[in-house]
Amino acid sequence: MAEGTNGRRRFSDKWGKHELDVLAVLSSAFPQWLTSRQIAQRVKAYADSYGELADQAAKAAFAKQFQRDRAKLAAMGIAIESRQPEYSSKSEGQDFASYRLQLGDEPRVRLHFEQEDLPVLAAANYLARSISMSQASEEEHQQTSRTAPRVPQTPIPGLGLDSIAPGLGTQTIPAQLMKVVDSRRFAATVDVDGEHINVAYRDTDDLAMYVLEHPGASIISPKEAVEAFHRRLNAAVAFRELTDAAKGESAATVVSQPLVRQEPAEQEHAKPHKKSGSFQTGSEVDRRLRLMLFLSAHLGEEYSLAELAERFIGRARTEDELKKSVAVIHKDINTLTTVSDDGEMAGSQFFDIDWSLLDAEGIVSATNSLGLERLAGISPQYLSLLTASVSYLAHSPLLPEQSRAQAQSLYQRLRPHVKAGETPWLSLTGYELEPNSFTVVRRAINDGDLIDMEYTDGAGRTRRKLVAPAKIFVDEGLYYVAVWTAVDAKKRIATDQASAGAESKHWQVLRLSRVEHADIVKPEHPVDVPDVPVGKLRKWSLDNGTDAAFITDQPDLPFIKNLPGASVEPYGTGEKVSVTVSSDSWFVAFCIAHARHIVAVAPATLRSMIVARAERELSLGAKDEA
Repeated sequence: MAEGTNGRRRFSDKWGKHELDVLAVLSSAFPQWLTSRQIAQRVKAYADSYGELADQAAKAAFAKQFQRDRAKLAAMGIAIESRQPEYSSKSEGQDFASYRLQLGDEPRVRLHFEQEDLPVLAAANYLARSISMSQASEEEHQQTSRTAPRVPQTPIPGLGLDSIAPGLGTQTIPAQLMKVVDSRRFAATVDVDGEHINVAYRDTDDLAMYVLEHPGASIISPKEAVEAFHRRLNAAVAFRELTDAAKGESAATVVSQPLVRQEPAEQEHAKPHKKSGSFQTGSEVDRRLRLMLFLSAHLGEEYSLAELAERFIGRARTEDELKKSVAVIHKDINTLTTVSDDGEMAGSQFFDIDWSLLDAEGIVSATNSLGLERLAGISPQYLSLLTASVSYLAHSPLLPEQSRAQAQSLYQRLRPHVKAGETPWLSLTGYELEPNSFTVVRRAINDGDLIDMEYTDGAGRTRRKLVAPAKIFVDEGLYYVAVWTAVDAKKRIATDQASAGAESKHWQVLRLSRVEHADIVKPEHPVDVPDVPVGKLRKWSLDNGTDAAFITDQPDLPFIKNLPGASVEPYGTGEKVSVTVSSDSWFVAFCIAHARHIVAVAPATLRSMIVARAERELSLGAKDEA
């Protein structure tokens, strides 16, 4: 230990062990509570540095260091709870707080996972941990707005998953998934068709867009998000009609990229999101903690050093890498079984190891884990969140088709371990779940059938049409269906397909989530729908689109810069933005979501749809409040 200027030895963590020492002390004492003085006496690193906490300086120094170590353990998934106010150096004579591990009232769940489950499980764990960081108790909700950036709550669950899924920490999380999840820093509860869904979103404009693109959806909490949504609706109702009264104020027009959405394959060439090589690799202490939990969950079982090295460090590419990894794991085992100088338990002696077996054959077999097996496995609450994350990944376009099939298989195995009604449904803005109509429409496409569908237009009105569905495709995380509309009353395809120009008029591309109801109709004659590439369907949608424009209240707004296909020119104190709209419903949602910066819209037909939709949402909100 280093000497301080006042003669007291400063705290040192040369070997990175004392967090584990704290864990050993609290685990061996559970369920009893330990005071600050008892912890300081039993953890060797604290005792060496702060002694018996005999003076105020030692008490204050210990309190600061212990809370720092407590936060480190919480960040790794191990929460320490207190039952008295924290010690404060400003409060003379205040009694010490008492602490113990926060294990919950229900036992941990231990499941068996196959090696092929690990990539999907790691991705679901990444999503679940991110969502859990935005969730807090009802009391915390009253004090802190959930529209504030997400910060880690205590605990961050899921570390115990490593104890039953060895190798999880060495899996690589898909870069696109990391980018999408990390960019959505806020969370809200949204009612969609009677189901409460935890929605992660980027900002309040993004959340408004999500609600407006899901007919019948409404924000439940937080209150601040509800109020922000209503402000946008009221602003949209007040939109003026755009005229050319300000002629002569425009300057050179700036044209952005054409309105062509990226295919998934094209997205791979975009600027990659900065990522780490693997998730949960962490520090030495983090690795040792995961190794400790794994051995605690498998007491008496035998594992070779090479096997443990692959699971907790990663697959070695060369023999030399394997030797180094084995040496690291061997050192970790020694660290976890070291007895302190005075023979006390506080030196991280978590296990009894069969040393003869380890020395002779390189096999680890541990016993006597000081009760740490209580930390191994998944808590029931986190298992519910993990199951919801697996389900979301199985039905969203964030993973490739093969991984989605594996996620669905994993979900079927996890679901029986979750109580009915306790799976919190999840969603990420911009990457929706397969809509309710997805299965029916896909079956109609596969069988060559027609569908009698009801869908919602931009003003929120319900329309009905008999069509021949041709293709379902994913565009920027959203599901669309291309339908052939030239169907006559006798349920057969019309014959006016003389030219490609005429052919384009018979195609319609719909957001699949706006198809509220779809019934399969067997055609009287075979359905002969032209085979048209998705790229051409998009082009036709744009060619047949509506020329629209809106005025902003100020220049250089970020959401304008990200709007593809737009031309921008100065207009008064703001800008005039012109764009060709291939989906009226999208434009309606877009304008309402960004209504705080839009003052006028053209043409009048779209403005009328925007006002009608905003008034409808306000009336529905008023009914809910009543």
